Amino acid sequence: MTKSKFLAILLLITGLSMNAQATLEKQGAVNIALENNFDIKVSNNDLEAAKNSSSIYNSGYLPSVFATGGADYQSTESKIEFQNGDTQDDIENTTNSYSATVGVDYLLFDGFGRKYNYRKLQEQYNISEIRVRQVIENTLLDLLISYYDVARLTENRNNLQQSLDISKSQLLREQYGYQYGQKTQLDVLNTEVNVNQDSINLLNIQRELANAKRDLNVILGREVNIDFAVDTTVNYAIDLTYDAMLQSAKSNNTLLLQAEKNVTLSDYDLKINKSSWIPNVGVNGAYNWRDSNTDSNISNPFSLASNTSSGIVGGLSVSWNIFDGGLTKTRVQNAKIAIDNSNIEKQLIEKDLERNVANAWETYQNSLFILSAEKKNVQTNRRNFERSEEQFKLGQIITVEFRLAQVNFLSAVNSYNQAKYTAKVAELRLLQLGGKLIGADY
Repeated sequence: MTKSKFLAILLLITGLSMNAQATLEKQGAVNIALENNFDIKVSNNDLEAAKNSSSIYNSGYLPSVFATGGADYQSTESKIEFQNGDTQDDIENTTNSYSATVGVDYLLFDGFGRKYNYRKLQEQYNISEIRVRQVIENTLLDLLISYYDVARLTENRNNLQQSLDISKSQLLREQYGYQYGQKTQLDVLNTEVNVNQDSINLLNIQRELANAKRDLNVILGREVNIDFAVDTTVNYAIDLTYDAMLQSAKSNNTLLLQAEKNVTLSDYDLKINKSSWIPNVGVNGAYNWRDSNTDSNISNPFSLASNTSSGIVGGLSVSWNIFDGGLTKTRVQNAKIAIDNSNIEKQLIEKDLERNVANAWETYQNSLFILSAEKKNVQTNRRNFERSEEQFKLGQIITVEFRLAQVNFLSAVNSYNQAKYTAKVAELRLLQLGGKLIGADY
């Protein structure tokens, strides 16, 4: 049986297998991960908590409104002895009193501390948004690396299956040749060894492929044993330039954006600490109501039977911590140092980013060059294999020579597949550094 027939059968078997499996497209995998990935879910919850913390309710701008109420009951028994010697026993007094207060406290001015604290909360929420984006980018990168690893192993498995089919065809030819005295038993045994080795290699890569699919399912946040097929096509960006990627990284890279926000937060901390040197002004007001009723078994025209009072009270307060033992001064000095450290950290991240973009760009260019070279190597080894196959059929080369051409061709194809996906992963890493991974052509 010729190689072309085996290839046709292989394609038919592979096509049937692909139809039996649901094909997981790249964008579909991204959509599933954005919805189900556990790290993304946690980061979204953290973002929701940061949103709550940055609201007006956590700013100190709203007044404090309070209400209190109470009821008291008092019952006493007493005995009175007058100066003339008369006594009065079993005197009972019962008093019921009720009170209620509704008031409001509001800090009019606290030296701008509240203002800068509110702005700080807003910046912390902005940082949380950047961190969510960072988690999404990291998840997408892990997802796509895993996806392309499944694609690479899928193609390698198909190549090994084709190689096994060729070895089986060769074994059948050797067995027929041995029966008719054209081949030796050694030729048959050598070919059997080749079939066994190809079978072992196929079994191993099937195991690797199954494990890789489970890894991808974990990232997708779904049942780990779901089987699927993947799209093995790879498209590369054609409009990438080093200068554009470097500029994009300085504008969009999540680590650098967080460093810039940290500088702003340090500046707000300084202003918040300085506000302790400025007086605070507050107002308060309340409405009070009180009612008291007294019952007694002694009639006394001068005793109060009931007392009801109500009224509004209000006030203005000013407080100024003139000297707190140097605590505010120390906090201000440390805040200035923190600003300096934040700027230094930002500069370090900028330098690291420039280096990382340069390294990623060079890695990407080298990967594209290697891909081109491996593609040519595949073409050369294919021609060598096809020629060796014809010579083997004509009896011009021995089994070992044909096997060598077969192994070299398989190795070249696998190397090309590795280069193909390595170049794509290098491109994805470059896009992540430039802050362009989300929404890119995967």
